[in-house]
Amino acid sequence: MANRMILNETSYIGPGAIENIVIEAKVRGYKKALIVTDKDLIKFKVATKVTDLLKANNLAFEIFDEVKANPTINVVLAGIEKFKTSGADYLLAIGGGSSIDTAKAIGIIVKNPEFSDVRSLEGVAETKNKCVDIIAVPTTAGTAAEVTINYVITDEEKKRKFVCVDPHDIPVIAVVDSEMMSSMPKGLTAATGMDALTHAIEGYITKGAWELTDTLHLKAIEIISRSLRSAVNNEPKGREDMALGQYVAGMGFSNVGLGIVHSMAHPLGAFYDTPHGIANAVILPYVMEYNAQASEEKYKEIARVMGVQGVDSMSQEEYRKAAIEAVKKLSEDVGIPKTLKEIGVKEEDLQLLAESAMADACTPGNPRDTSIEEILEIYKSIY
Repeated sequence: MANRMILNETSYIGPGAIENIVIEAKVRGYKKALIVTDKDLIKFKVATKVTDLLKANNLAFEIFDEVKANPTINVVLAGIEKFKTSGADYLLAIGGGSSIDTAKAIGIIVKNPEFSDVRSLEGVAETKNKCVDIIAVPTTAGTAAEVTINYVITDEEKKRKFVCVDPHDIPVIAVVDSEMMSSMPKGLTAATGMDALTHAIEGYITKGAWELTDTLHLKAIEIISRSLRSAVNNEPKGREDMALGQYVAGMGFSNVGLGIVHSMAHPLGAFYDTPHGIANAVILPYVMEYNAQASEEKYKEIARVMGVQGVDSMSQEEYRKAAIEAVKKLSEDVGIPKTLKEIGVKEEDLQLLAESAMADACTPGNPRDTSIEEILEIYKSIY
């Protein structure tokens, strides 16, 4: 069986990378951008770093700033209307995963209007046309949405998040500029960083993993583990390394899928609007314990790249425990809560959460087959 790899057409990675937006827009003959972002990034002048470049180079744009965390169907529909009335011919997504995911959904539906209900995009949608060209400029180091073929939308009416997987949605250009991330507060830096670590670890142990993605995921775990603490302290080198680490993780997991950490985190976002990175971080070590028996020797390599000494002399039980403890320690050091109760989860909702998690598109990729009952027990153990 052949393994498929889909990546960006072009990526620019490093401080000052946003300068290349102008070059790409001109070379590709784009006429007008619809900038997809959120009000805070406008208010705090993060998006201004890009719009000032466009203005200075006489590149036309309009702004759609209705994006919010855990973007909803209604936000996507409003963005589609804005794109149609703006006269734009490409999308410029500035923000975290929410902005880029919103741009992906807008771009897909504009080119594939038969999916205009949005809900029908769940799972692997049989779209026929590539989405509107997207230039993605992440302002967080976590989701790697700029390099993935995935996006997540929230159905407020049904209180659920659904994952869409579509090779047609990948941005043509990723601009990963750590200077665009320098204003992230500590809490957001920690949450998005742990999201990136979750991507790397889940991608490494998922059923679909293979040698090339293993190489990417191990390197991503190494980079994130050594740099997240300094990024939280807003040190430039830490920021730069985290920008790279999360991107490398995205290169991998986009092509092989994830597991039940994400399946269990998605309902928390839909039910309580829990930040996705926080949900992942709280759940990750418990699911690692659950999946340990299905990991073969992979936890040894996780422990090694996270800086654990003497793993080669450890027993299987010891190195599995060491890997989980290394994740817990990193999470604690950057200030992540430890229990579901701390982040507002209600005990009476656990059964519904487990049912929703079991139905999530990420569940089949988990290295250990699971059930609603077993997911419920994991939730209870974290509560």
